[in-house]
Amino acid sequence: MSDEVDQTDHTSDSGDDRPLSIPDEIPVLPLRDTVLFPDSFMPLAVAREASIRLIDKALAEDQLVGVFTQREASIEEPTQDDLYSVGTITHIHKMFKLPDGSLRLIVQGLARVSLKTIIETDPFIRAAVSSAEESVSDSDHLEIDALQRNINNNFQQIVSLSPLLSDDLQALSGNITDPGKLTDFIASSLTTLATSAKQEILETLDLRSRMDHLNRILIKELEVLELGSKIQSEVQSEVGKNQREYLLREQLKAIQKELGETDDQAKEIEELREKINTSGMPEAVQKEAFRELDRLSKMPPAAAEYTVSRTYLDWLVMLPWNLRTEEKIIDLARAKETLDGDHSGLDKAKDRIIEYLAVRKLKPDTKGPILCFVGPPGVGKTSLAKGIAASLDRKFVCVSLGGMRDEAEIKGHRRTYIGALPGQIIQGLRRAESKNPVFILDEIDKLGTDFRGDPASALLEVLDPEQNTTFRDHYLDVPFDLSEVLFITTANVLDPIAPALRDRMEVLELPGYTEDEKAVIANEHLIARQIDNHGLSSEQIAFTEDALRFVVRGYTREAGVRNLEREMGALCRKVARRHAEGDDSPITITSEAVVEMLGAPKFLDEEVAERTKQPGVAIGLAWTPVGGDVLFVEATRMTGSGSLTVTGHLGDVMKESAR
Repeated sequence: MSDEVDQTDHTSDSGDDRPLSIPDEIPVLPLRDTVLFPDSFMPLAVAREASIRLIDKALAEDQLVGVFTQREASIEEPTQDDLYSVGTITHIHKMFKLPDGSLRLIVQGLARVSLKTIIETDPFIRAAVSSAEESVSDSDHLEIDALQRNINNNFQQIVSLSPLLSDDLQALSGNITDPGKLTDFIASSLTTLATSAKQEILETLDLRSRMDHLNRILIKELEVLELGSKIQSEVQSEVGKNQREYLLREQLKAIQKELGETDDQAKEIEELREKINTSGMPEAVQKEAFRELDRLSKMPPAAAEYTVSRTYLDWLVMLPWNLRTEEKIIDLARAKETLDGDHSGLDKAKDRIIEYLAVRKLKPDTKGPILCFVGPPGVGKTSLAKGIAASLDRKFVCVSLGGMRDEAEIKGHRRTYIGALPGQIIQGLRRAESKNPVFILDEIDKLGTDFRGDPASALLEVLDPEQNTTFRDHYLDVPFDLSEVLFITTANVLDPIAPALRDRMEVLELPGYTEDEKAVIANEHLIARQIDNHGLSSEQIAFTEDALRFVVRGYTREAGVRNLEREMGALCRKVARRHAEGDDSPITITSEAVVEMLGAPKFLDEEVAERTKQPGVAIGLAWTPVGGDVLFVEATRMTGSGSLTVTGHLGDVMKESAR
């Protein structure tokens, strides 16, 4: 790549073949991110004060200038270590001075020179240099000829493929016969070549090695351009295809409009396409939706599959893929007030919800717990879950699992079945129109199992935070993220729940209410609700504390308060009837009024004392899911033959004990 030293002196106009005379000392112009090759012209911008002084003196004294590239472009005052050791001696052809004081030069590279040492740096850099002559071995001539042809051919192809290179370079390179000059010309013409790579070519004095290095660079550049051209061609082809389809559709619409025809199917397809684009689906789901839409667009509306495909797309676009209920700033005091206002007692469950809200306030992206409220009927499990939704400002969805025996109720039916639909989980999310509702799975202990599958096993994926991020309904057959849903399950007993399912839930037991708690609940919630339900007012009816406790003790025997609310309703109906018949006097419900309206008490506290007065009666306690009961075991003396026969299937041990 180095130019021969025996070149025409470009500083003279004689045009003879005298060798270029390189002075021992020359002024040095440092270059930033630029490499000048011999026999090439290049524009340069000069702005440094020292460089401007150098140019002025070189032009005044008609001196040659050495240009050396800086190793680091950011250095303002380079030293010898900051410059590459090989540069180019140049001749300044033209100089333009700009209003801001900077210069624009047109320079021509003449020959390679080596930097020996810097002599002075003020007023500009002067250095001792020596000629860096190109070396060629006699045995390399054949290989050099082959490399020259390869380099030329590769460069011709690169120019034809690259939009950055002028086509004139093909003719210019074809006219250069000297291999060294051709190598330098091509290296200086490649705009994509890094400065370090150009400097490496400049510093390689062995011609064969320099050409081999450049040839490898050209081959790599050619591969990159061919790949880029292929990619561009594919993109243009795809864009051309899409534009062609668009134009044809627009033309078809225009023709139909002129003929007064309307294509309802095309309109329907476009509406679905717009809904898919705006639904916020993940990329994989959107790809499946567009595939199904393309399939739908090719079906006639009368086809049996058309309705099936259309229904499937309707489900996809109506799901809340990216819709959330925006929660307000979490206020723990307000949340506790909301929970206390709706429910009395249940402190353990309320504390757990407040703890969850506190964690969510500190870490908003935390996953919600899977809570399971276990307790007797009527203690407020479902209503507490509704209160949680209200305290979180979220939508509320409730699905009753009692008697459910089909796995498809949870995960949906496959689309091959007639009338197939998604499961209750996806249907609930569609009704809520939010992907982060409070989702109640009521009566989870009442799930059944038969030949249609096990719904409890299907719930394992739904209630597992590690799996439900990609919940796949059989009908949709695309993943849906359930990780933002707050699942709450309710049950009366834990025993029927499968161990694997129970392990996925955080169990909170809600015990039955005491007499005092029931009286408080009646005063704070039940009485006002029943008075309002029966069209009465607090001025028309009132309950004494003794009457409330009398109803609790004598007419209900349960863990919850459902029967208590029914008895309150019965009393309100009696009063409502009196008012409807014209008796508008206010009534205060006392213990005597309760007996008059509801009849004799159903349960007596004296029962235990009365029945145990007689010999032969013992007391036992029985546990039941609804609170338990007192058992009376009686022994009766009877005349007989002195033998005892046990029937049934009590087993051999019981028979031996009875005889």
